[in-house]
Amino acid sequence: MNLQSDDFELFGVPQRFAQDRAALDARWKELQREAHPDKFAAQGAAAQRVAMQWSVRINEAYQRLKDPMRRAAYLCELHGAPIQAEDNTAMPAAFLIQQMEWRESLEEARSAVELDALDEGVQHARGEALALCGQLLDQQTDYAGAARQVRALMFIARLADDIERRRDQLGQ
Repeated sequence: MNLQSDDFELFGVPQRFAQDRAALDARWKELQREAHPDKFAAQGAAAQRVAMQWSVRINEAYQRLKDPMRRAAYLCELHGAPIQAEDNTAMPAAFLIQQMEWRESLEEARSAVELDALDEGVQHARGEALALCGQLLDQQTDYAGAARQVRALMFIARLADDIERRRDQLGQ
């Protein structure tokens, strides 16, 4: 194992958006077993510290690879298309209008049924955005386009979180 390896190299998987979650989970467990600090107890404190660093590195890589949005963002950044969500909030007009409509629906929602309907639409949009992201990354190698999709996915994820908070406020 090499600390300088990217997450895909570390996990021994192809550098692409489409990944087999079960294979990632299995590889994570395997890597954690290999790097577990207890395995290095007889070699002293320094070896255990290195093993702990490896364990942290493996966990960080796993968190990025298992989450499709984070994996897409990571691929974009590896290929020179940083997400820059703080600096670049430009979105197509149609997406911004959809966001405003969703936000308005969220504010007006008074029941679980209304929240469920909104959530269903948001999750459908998330699925479409992830599919497009996968196409942009794996088939078209359009990393700048994928970065725009990741920024849209970040908006959608925030909205999904806000729906859950609203659900909690309504006690449903």
